[in-house]
Amino acid sequence: MSAQPQPAASPVVHGIDTTAQTQCAHWHSPRDVIAIRHRCCGEYYACISCHEALATHAPEVWPKSEWHTAKAVLCGKCRTELTIAQYLACESTCPHCRAAFNPGCARHYDLYFEKQTDSDNTVTDGNKA
Repeated sequence: MSAQPQPAASPVVHGIDTTAQTQCAHWHSPRDVIAIRHRCCGEYYACISCHEALATHAPEVWPKSEWHTAKAVLCGKCRTELTIAQYLACESTCPHCRAAFNPGCARHYDLYFEKQTDSDNTVTDGNKA
C-alpha cells in the first residue's frame, strides 16, 4: 500500500483579529486578502501594523534580487503563495484563483519591498499591502 500525498500545510498568518482570508483589525475589506511573509523572520503577517504590534524585531524589506525567487505573498482566498515578482505583476488579481486584491496596497509596497525605480514597470497605483 502506498502513502497518499499529503497537501502542504497552509502557512500560518499572524495578526490582530485575523480571518481565514487574512484580513485583520487594520485592513478588512473584501479585497484585503493577502498576507506578506516578512523577510526579517520568515513569518506571514496580515499587515505591517500587525507585525509592528506582535513581532519583537524591526521589519526588513525584500531586496529586488529576491523578487523572482522568494514566495512572500499569500492569497487569502486560495492560499497560493506568490513570488514578489508575480504579485507585483498581477494587476491586483490572484493569478491562480482570480480573487481581487486591494489595489491600494501599492501605496505601501515600500514597507515590504525594496523601493522601485522609474525603470521598474511592475507597480500599479493602488491601498493595502
